[in-house]
Amino acid sequence: MSYKIINLENWRRKNHFNFFRNFTYPHYNLCANIEITDLYFFIKKQKISIFRAILYLTCKIANELPEYKQRIVNDKVFEYEIVSPSFTYMSECDELFGYCTVEFIDNWQSFDNAVKTKLEIYKNKCDMPEDAERQDLLYITCIPWFSFTSFVHTINLQSVDTIPRIAWGKYFENNNKIYLPISIQAHHSLVDGIHIAKYFKKLEEYSKIPQDIFI
Repeated sequence: MSYKIINLENWRRKNHFNFFRNFTYPHYNLCANIEITDLYFFIKKQKISIFRAILYLTCKIANELPEYKQRIVNDKVFEYEIVSPSFTYMSECDELFGYCTVEFIDNWQSFDNAVKTKLEIYKNKCDMPEDAERQDLLYITCIPWFSFTSFVHTINLQSVDTIPRIAWGKYFENNNKIYLPISIQAHHSLVDGIHIAKYFKKLEEYSKIPQDIFI
């Protein structure tokens, strides 16, 4: 994995980093309902999996925003060139879920094929994370059974965990438009509200031009 180490002394957010890093709970979570009308009807017409489409978009956007690629490792800030999804999926093990990691590829068809191949291998497994030591990940989950207005992920407070968590729920219709509830949980030493706003804005913008993303 390729990365660079940020020079903390010259870093523009040095003071913010130092202020939040020693909080007992330095994580925060923001949720929003993002309009995905054009995306929804496009992928339905193209018979594309909505789960895999949203998974691709969430990873693509994270890789376009440096704050989502930064991690605190041994008191240093690493910025990875590429971050990949470690996501939950429903296995065939009596309502148990598993974790699956796929290397991110910034090409829809290649990424989709990689995800389908990995899920076919893992469908009868319900294992816990296989890459627990990796930092160049995004933790991603989907709750497809209902929409939500808030979401809090589990965190191990015994260690420094700066991997962003992204979750989305069941899409819903309102005034003839389709919306997706999505949440982002991040470590405040590295990610501020403006960075989550940029993420949500990109997701909404990409959802309006699905033909440019998925063809």
